[in-house]
Amino acid sequence: MRSSVLFLLLLFAAVSYSEQCVWNGVGRVVAVGDVHGDLGQFTRILQGADLVDGDMNWIGGKTHLVQVGDVLDRGPDSRAIMDLIMVLEQQASLQGGYVHFLLGNHEVMLMKTDLRYVHQGEILSYGGLKEMVRALRPDGEYGGWLAEHNTAIRINNALFVHAGISEDYASVPADSINELVRCEIARGWTEPSGILSSTGPVWFRGLASDRGSAILRVLEETLETNAADFIVIGHTVSIEGIATRFSGRVVMIDTGMSECYGGAAQYLELDQRGYKVHIP
Repeated sequence: MRSSVLFLLLLFAAVSYSEQCVWNGVGRVVAVGDVHGDLGQFTRILQGADLVDGDMNWIGGKTHLVQVGDVLDRGPDSRAIMDLIMVLEQQASLQGGYVHFLLGNHEVMLMKTDLRYVHQGEILSYGGLKEMVRALRPDGEYGGWLAEHNTAIRINNALFVHAGISEDYASVPADSINELVRCEIARGWTEPSGILSSTGPVWFRGLASDRGSAILRVLEETLETNAADFIVIGHTVSIEGIATRFSGRVVMIDTGMSECYGGAAQYLELDQRGYKVHIP
């Protein structure tokens, strides 16, 4: 599989994407797990972390907000959440801050018109199913916006990705992962490369569930490849709250905060010294 990944990187080398995916010297980072259409819980975190005021305008200054994907599906408010993130992206940049919205498997699924987990409230927010599908395609109003976003980023010494990095991609740096995902989206998934499969970064669960020396080697290679000390992931629900594995080198921040799971709203705050868990 690794040889095929290297071949694809060479094949796509002619397609140049200049999206930044590494930031150093960031003073404060707030990371939020899977939201799944629950605007109330997302708002609670943003206000609790002093990132927005009562009118939902950015007051976070130079803070970097990372949302690790899966805003869509399972809840009614995904469109409203995307609208809010779009506004905050612009407002944060004016204050020297940054809003990083990463692609999760549910964003990719809806861009591919996989409707298995769509909430009726999502459909109604677009005025109907056809309208929603049209808007979320890669050339649609929301799908086009989604397609512009990264899948993996590093801020200071932390790597962020929705689900995890498997052996197939442990030697592939974040910028190349982002390029592979963008290329597959641009091609319309007519010739799947594997980057969006079960071993890809929006689906792979091994860092959250596997045990033993094999997955430890994958983790160590991933961190070395990306010059990171630990990786922050969502995707796999930790209903008891934010959890760590491998001596803190894997941080699981999907707490199942949306109503469909009933978990607690929590967020991770990071600086150049480390990280800590907060309950808003």
